Formats: sequence, structure tokens, C-alpha cells
Amino acid sequence: MFSRLAADGRRILAADPATAERLLSRAIQLWRGRESPDLPDVPLLSAHVSRLAQLRLAAVEDHAEAALAVGDTVTAVADLSALVTAHPLRERAGALLMRALYASGQQAQALELYERIRRSLAADLGADPSPELAAAHLAILRDRPSPGPRRVPAQLTSFVGRDEELARLTELLAGERLVTLTGPGGTGKTRLAIEAAGAMDGEHAFTELAPLTDARLLAQTITAALGLNDPVLLSTAAGPPAAESHLVTALADRRILIILDNCEHVVEDTARLAQRLLGACPGLRILATSRESLGITGETLVPLGQLAVAGVDAPLPERLDAPAVRLFADRARGVRPGFRLDADGIDDIAKICTELDGLPLAIELAAARLRSLVPAEIAAGLSDRFRLLSRGNRAAEHRHQTLRAAVEWSWELLSPAERTLARRLTVFAGGATVAAATAVCGLPEPELHDLLAGLTEKSFVDHAGGRYRMLQTIRAFGAERLAESGEEPEVRRTHAEYFWGLTASADPHLRGSRQLEWLDRLAAENDDLRAALRWAICTDPRLALRMAAAMSWYWHLRGLRREGAALSMELLSQLDGAPPDDLAEEYGLCAATAISVVDPDAGASSLLAYATGRTASDPPRWPATAVLCPAPDRPAAADAWSQATAHLHRGNRHLVRGEAAEAEAALLLALERFRAIGERWGTTNALDSLAELAAWRGDWARTISLQSQAVDLADQLRSAEALTDLLCRRAKVRMFAGDLSGARADLERAGETAARTGRPEVLAELHQGFGDVARHQGDRTEAARRYERAIAAVGGDAARPARLKALRGLGWIAWSTDRPEEAARLHRVLLDEAVDQGNYLLAADAVTGLAGVALLEGDGIRAALLLGAARAVHGARLAGNADTDRVVRATRELIGPARYTAALADGQALSRDEALEVATGAAFHVNGSET
Repeated sequence: MFSRLAADGRRILAADPATAERLLSRAIQLWRGRESPDLPDVPLLSAHVSRLAQLRLAAVEDHAEAALAVGDTVTAVADLSALVTAHPLRERAGALLMRALYASGQQAQALELYERIRRSLAADLGADPSPELAAAHLAILRDRPSPGPRRVPAQLTSFVGRDEELARLTELLAGERLVTLTGPGGTGKTRLAIEAAGAMDGEHAFTELAPLTDARLLAQTITAALGLNDPVLLSTAAGPPAAESHLVTALADRRILIILDNCEHVVEDTARLAQRLLGACPGLRILATSRESLGITGETLVPLGQLAVAGVDAPLPERLDAPAVRLFADRARGVRPGFRLDADGIDDIAKICTELDGLPLAIELAAARLRSLVPAEIAAGLSDRFRLLSRGNRAAEHRHQTLRAAVEWSWELLSPAERTLARRLTVFAGGATVAAATAVCGLPEPELHDLLAGLTEKSFVDHAGGRYRMLQTIRAFGAERLAESGEEPEVRRTHAEYFWGLTASADPHLRGSRQLEWLDRLAAENDDLRAALRWAICTDPRLALRMAAAMSWYWHLRGLRREGAALSMELLSQLDGAPPDDLAEEYGLCAATAISVVDPDAGASSLLAYATGRTASDPPRWPATAVLCPAPDRPAAADAWSQATAHLHRGNRHLVRGEAAEAEAALLLALERFRAIGERWGTTNALDSLAELAAWRGDWARTISLQSQAVDLADQLRSAEALTDLLCRRAKVRMFAGDLSGARADLERAGETAARTGRPEVLAELHQGFGDVARHQGDRTEAARRYERAIAAVGGDAARPARLKALRGLGWIAWSTDRPEEAARLHRVLLDEAVDQGNYLLAADAVTGLAGVALLEGDGIRAALLLGAARAVHGARLAGNADTDRVVRATRELIGPARYTAALADGQALSRDEALEVATGAAFHVNGSET
């Protein structure tokens, strides 16, 4: 290790003396014991011992040269003085010490040293000084000027991902005198500062403060970086006042940019000195990097955040060009030259960058693991990110070699009270409000405010939108500290109980005029609601049941049924048996949520039936039970929302039976009650059902008006599921009304909202809707393609209506292309499946399609009879549509108005069962006519 570090340091000494100094310092620190290795005195080992000893001496000389190059003359003089004393004839060491003494202002001592070495060489070896030693002597005699300010360190990698920040920073530096780059460790503050300085004209100097352990040496450190070498000021005995005064005098008339890098551990002293220098030196500008601001007048802050990662729904070029992804790819090519970034690997790389909070340091460490892992393996290993990212650049500062070291550096800068709050805040999955942090973290609110401000200032948390959030990497580190403290069980229980209280308080407001306000409040806490519930599922199932019941209506309104179903199934599995006697209703709500998705768990359905049966005789304690766990004979609760919901259910039952008048009366009453309490979900559903009644009558204008009101309310609720369904239904009505462009616009908007729901039945519904539009526009090929895709997309019971409607469309395509056998087959399949599912509305459509087949076959009487039978199957078919109207007109022309009217009346007079028998082809006598 010593040999490798020493060799690496020497290799980059000329190009990057700062990095070389760190490498060589580490190499020398590895040397233990005497100057020569402690090896047995064996002739075989003598050569090896001699070689190692020479390597050590060369490393000390290299380290001194690097220290001298970066302006650290104090270290150079100290190291070389000891070396020259022990090895007075070592000429390179002598030449370096002469340069170091001269740079420290000790010209006479440097010349005296030369003379002493020259005499020793002549007396002991009879030799003259080497060219290197003679050149150093000549330069001192000619009084060569001292080296200028230290330039920024040369960089070994390309600059990726911060182009916008660089442009902003250089613009600020042109006009502002104190700019501070702030942000958590690993965000790339130092690199951005270096790039900005390199882009600026004029003189600038770079001062690395991370190694500074004594703030009293701050001014001396800056003095050395600037090349202001006063031998007195380079000693610690001089003290800060003298060094600061020297800096003020030296910089008073100079135009220079000074970079103060990594100020956070000496931030107060840096702030005080910066204020003094800026006040006394009008040509001075300072660019500081720190995990907290200096906090002085005139400071301009530039917070440095995460590198962006495009969302999974973004176009591929945008995902590939995201700054975080580009950085990963660039560093990946450094360790794996053949690495290619393409569509096949973008998901894993985007996941890596997202999980690592877009932190450049973490992304670079992850890319380095491509030496032995593929991106998918790196992504999978991020659950233990500190172990995975534990190998970095050996030449970097210690705090930048591993992800853990970077976070530890920040952690050590916190006060004990700040550490206590920080570790407790890690239980918050989505950030904490002040109220939540006060309730959960167990600290007095006045003290908490100050501590939160401190954590924010030190870039340990981010404050935005009234919430304090941690980067996931910092949160993972803090969670380890919470587990070590022994506080975790108590803090997590307090967290879960706080959010149970929030959901219980929110529930009644979700059914009134403050519905949107409380939905937004719960949505803001959704990550923590999920985390609290998951903890309760594993630790306290009774608390979990109560919490799941309180969240059930929130999940339903916001279209979060998949999330709710997954958590509810976890809870049901944990309970593994009958519900607790006093929580049967909560158990039923949990089971109802579990089966609210496509292809639900069969076991959950039986659990729901069991729990509903146990609670069906009493009014519900949770009003949502009336909707999610319906029981026809259950009495309604007394509150206004429950009473309005009872009217809505009654109206919808009449609607299903085709009882238009009774349905309308109940639905209008429900609409009035819901509007009176300002409740949007019930109002939306009442409007939707009333729109269906209007559609039965063919009143398209009223139908669209009612549907548009429902769409607006669903949009306010931000329920993607409800909005998608309503848009699809309005598209169908627009199509019936002849507004094909409006229908297509609704379907396209529905497609955009459906992308957020992940519901396969919606995809089927959309394809079927686009198929209808294409068919009515005359594009039968596109229509057939869409219908076939709709049928292929059907994945469960909820999507079956889309399949039935697609069969209906294919049947009408066969009819319009004069293929009666195919049309009859498709409409009979539609009829059989619709009847099996109890969907008599679509069964009536199938009977109408069979009427069209009879017309193609020249049987006008049967066609008219089946048109009437369709109305007997479902009264909704009082109103026609383009397909029905074509059949009606052609049938009247074929058999005449009188015979058409008589046969139509015969069909309408049938019972539903009789109408279905006629449609399936059974012989049946109707008023003396046989069909």
C-alpha cells in the first residue's frame, strides 16, 4: 500500500500537486517505527531493506515538493529540515529545503544551507553541488520573485451535469462579492467552484480548508495559499490578528477571487474573517463552499441540489440526457470503456440515480462498481448503499472516498441536540411539518424550531413547502443512528399513533365542504401514512385495522385503490383469521379495499362477505362502509352524507332495473342533499347517473351538460380513475350526438389521465372508444384494429364491458360490409355474455344488432319485432343511436310504417325473458304472427 500510494503521488505531482500531497501524506503515515524497516538482519533481505528506505526518503521529498507547490511552506520546511539533518548529503532534499526557506522569506538561511552542503560534499566526497542544487542557489542569488497565488487544482475527469448552475454562478461572480455554494456533502460544490473559477478572467486563488483542524490558523492558511510568505506569520505563535492584518494590507489594492473550500467546520471564523477582508479590500471577491451559509451581510447563496433524473414516463431521449444519467454514463466509461447507455439499461441506471438522490459523489461511486457488477446488480444492492459504495478514489479526501464518510463528515458537525432530532426525523418517510415533528420527536416546540433551523442551515434537511425533508442517503445514515440509540421502537410507535390520529380526524371532513382541503393534507402525508400503516401491520394489527378503516375513503376518493389493496392484503394476511369482535366493521372495510382492484384475491372476497354479514344489521360507525361494503338491508347512519348516499343507492337500483321515473326522483333528491353539504363525490355520482337517464331519452345536450359538471368535480377531486371513466362516458355521448371530434378529444384526455392509474380495463375501454369513433368516421380498418386490441387488453371482470362493446362494434362492421353470418355470430356471442353478466343494457344492444341481421336477410317483420324486443330487454333503449337509426329507417322502408309499428309494438309487449327467447331464435307467436 505504501509503495502504491507513493508511486501514485509522484506520478501526478506535476499535474495535480494538491492530490499528490494527500496521497504522499497517507503513504508516509503508513510508515511505522524506525526510518529503516524492522526486518531480520539477513543478507538476503539487505537489498530489500535498502530499497524500502530509499523509497521512504523519496516519498518525504516528494511530499515536501507537493506541499511547497500548494503553498504549504511550513510543512515543507519542517519535513525537509529533519531529512537534511539526518542525511546532509542528500542534494534533492537540500535543494527543496533551500526553496522552502526562500519561499518563507528566509533567504539568508537558504544561502547558508547551500554553503554548508557545498562544503560537506567537497570534504566528504570531493564533489561539486549537483545541477539541481546549483540552480536553486542561483535562483536565490538572483532574488527570483516568490510564487504567485495558488491556482485551482487540475481536474482528472470531465465536468458533467451542472452546466446551468455553472452559467448562473459565473454570472453571479461577475457582480457579487461574496457567493456561497451550499448543499449536502457529495453534491459537487468544490468541483463547481473550481470550474467557475477556471472560467473567470483575472487572478484567483484556491484555499482548501477541510484539513484545517485549528481555526486560529485560518488566516495563515489563506496567506500561504496566496503566496504571501511572511516568515513570522507562518508560525502559529504569530496569532490570528497579525496574520489577518497582513492579509488586509496585502489584498487592499488587489483584484482577486479567493475560493474558500469546505468552510463548514470553521464557519464562524470564516464568516468573521470574510467580513473583515471584504470590508477592507474593495477588489476582493470570495467564493465559498460550505454545508451551511456564512450568514453575513452581502452573502449570495447558491444552494446546490440534486442532479435531475427524468421520470419513467418521459421520452427516451429526455431520460438519456438527464444530468444524473449522463454523469453515471461518463464515469462508467472510465471503468468500463465499452459501456453504452441505451434503452435497455436506462431503467436500472435511472433507478440508481434516483435512489442515490442525484448526488454526484454517490453516482460516481456507484459507476465505479461497474468494474465487477452490472447496473441491475448495483440497483438491487442499494438497500445497503453504505456497504455497496464503500470503494472510491484512493487519492481523494477521506470524506469523499466512500458514501458513509461523506455523511459522517456532516454528522460530526451537528450538536448533540441536532443529532437527536436528526435521527428521530428519519422515521418520516415523506418529510415532516413542524407540528408532526413536535408530536413525534419528543422535543419542546421552541427548541425544535431552533434545531430545525440549524439542520437546514447545515444542509442536513431541506425545507420547502412547509416540510422538512432528508435526502434518502442522509436518512439511511440517520436511521442507523436511531437503531443504535435504542429509541427506534418508541419513536416509530409515536409516529404511527400520530398518523392514526390524523386519519381519524380527517375522515369526517372527507364527506363535506372541506373535502379538498383534507384530501390535499392527507396526500401531502401519503408517504408517512403508508409507512405508519406498514409498521402497524407488523407490530400492532389492531391499530393497523383502525388506521386502514380511516384511510379507506381517502384511498377511494383519490384513486389510490391499488396502494390501499396491497396494504390491506398485507394486513389481512397478518391477521390470519376472523376479525376481532369489536373491529368487525374495520375488518370489512379492509377486505373491501383489498378486492377493489382488477382480479382481487378470492380469499378477501369471502372475508368481506363474512365481515359484512356480521355488521349488516346496524348503522355503520364508518360512513364509508355504506359504499365500500354495501348491504341492501343495512340501515343508514343518521348523518347528512349517509342519508344522501342512501338516496343515491336507491336511485341506482331503480336505474339498473330500467325504472326511469323512480330512479330520477331518488337521484334528484340525492343531488340536492349532496350539494347542500358541499360534497363532491356524491354530487359527481348523482350527476353521472342522471346523465345516463338523459341519454336513455336521447337528450344529448342535457346528458353532456350533466356529464361536464361531473367531469369538473372529478377534476377537483384529482381522482384519475373517476375522471377517466367520466371522460370515456362523455366521449360515447358526444359520438351519439354526432360530435366525433369532441369524442376523440375526450378519449385522448382520458388516455392521459389513465396513464396514472395503471388499470388494464381502462386501456380496453379506450381502445373500444377509439374504435367507435373510427367506425363512425368510416375507417372500418382502424376501428376493427382498435376493437381487437380492446378485446386483447381485457384482463378481469372490470374490463368485461369493454369486451362486450368491442364485440358490438365488430358486429356492426360485419353488418355494414354485408356479412350477415359473421354479424349474427358476433351479436349472439355478445348477447350470451351480456346476459351471463347481468348487463341487460348491452344485451339490448345485441338484440338490436340481430335486428340488423334480420334486415340484411330481408326479414323486415323480424327486424321490427327485434327492435321492440330490445326495448323490452332494457328500457334504456327508448333512445336510438346512429346504428339503431339506420336499421329503423331501412326496416320502415322495407315493410312500410304500419306493419313496422305493429311489429315493433309486439316486441315491446314482451317480457324480458320472452324477448330474449325471440332474440335467440326460438319460435314464438306474437299477436297471430309467428317468428
